[in-house]
Amino acid sequence: MKIAIFTDTFYPDINGVAGTLKRLTTYFEDQNIDFKIFAPDSNSNDYSSTNIHLFKSRSFFLYPECRLAFPNLLQIKSELQHFSPDLIHVATPFNIGLCGIYFSKKLNIPLVGSYHTNFDHYLHYYDLHFLSKIHWKYMLWFHRTCRKLFVPSTETFLQLKHHGFSNLELWPRGVDCQLYHPYYDKNAVQCHYSTQGKYLLTYVGRLAPEKDIKTLFAVAKSIPAEINEKLHWLIVGDGPLREELQAQAVANMTFTGYLYGKSLAEVYSASDLLVFPSPTETFGNVVLESLASGTPVIGAKSGGVKNIIKAGITGDLCKPGNVQEFRDAIIQILTDDGLREQMGIAGRDYALTQRWDRIFENLTWHYTNVIEEQNGQKYA
Repeated sequence: MKIAIFTDTFYPDINGVAGTLKRLTTYFEDQNIDFKIFAPDSNSNDYSSTNIHLFKSRSFFLYPECRLAFPNLLQIKSELQHFSPDLIHVATPFNIGLCGIYFSKKLNIPLVGSYHTNFDHYLHYYDLHFLSKIHWKYMLWFHRTCRKLFVPSTETFLQLKHHGFSNLELWPRGVDCQLYHPYYDKNAVQCHYSTQGKYLLTYVGRLAPEKDIKTLFAVAKSIPAEINEKLHWLIVGDGPLREELQAQAVANMTFTGYLYGKSLAEVYSASDLLVFPSPTETFGNVVLESLASGTPVIGAKSGGVKNIIKAGITGDLCKPGNVQEFRDAIIQILTDDGLREQMGIAGRDYALTQRWDRIFENLTWHYTNVIEEQNGQKYA
């Protein structure tokens, strides 16, 4: 099996799409599946591979980590003809993704796609909601020739079905439970970040409007003084709102910037709660990582997040933007040590069932079916 992936973001970019595709290509390497990545160059130049072809690019204003590339069609055609893939997978709906669609038609290579980002929800946070109809028309056009369109959650599946998409298949996300676990040294994390207070509350994600960070800060400021003096916030991530948020931050709040690997896993493990108000997630990787770390999550009852959190069992779900619901959930779980411990155990148990190898095995099974269907049509 030979797979060509066309994506407008890839490792070392920091976002769910890039991370998922990097894990997928690592799986390909382990399974001796040949692959070729077509992607934009990145701000970071510390990653190179013979399996990846990079193009000059600029950041996309709605999502700076997703870049608009300037591909060379002749180079792509030459590489595809030399590689001779059995299947093309387009992961993003921008320039590189368009190239994947074009060459799947031109070279008669079967096409699948994956849907990762709720750009329609993003429009609301950037005062561009008037573009919603145009957005959905474009997305339907973009994916119409995909034999399969992989979506990360049941909620996203239902949303796309409602908008007229077809050939939908679930492709959830897994988690590395050897990296993310509850057994790191909490005291070391508290010492490293000079945290004060009995409880550690954490947010992990981009500092951008679509993550509803304003609700997070309103929640932090609404905590009663007698509880607030016992807790400390870690804000893990970066983005266009960081400078503004730091100016508004409460005294017991520390900004860490982006964290990676073990450093991130240690913070999850040391935290008493992850608070994640984003209503725009198609999945919510950070939620699953936190649960794997034995840390309950309070999230928005929206998007893919509500398919991961079991309210009252592994955390709680709140109405998006509802400061009072988030505040009350935080207080309830923080002030009940037994409940918090039970939620941490239940979250870890759930995360242990979300294995990447099984998820990728199912994906490659779908790949095989599409390829065999193409070959059957070819020789019929």
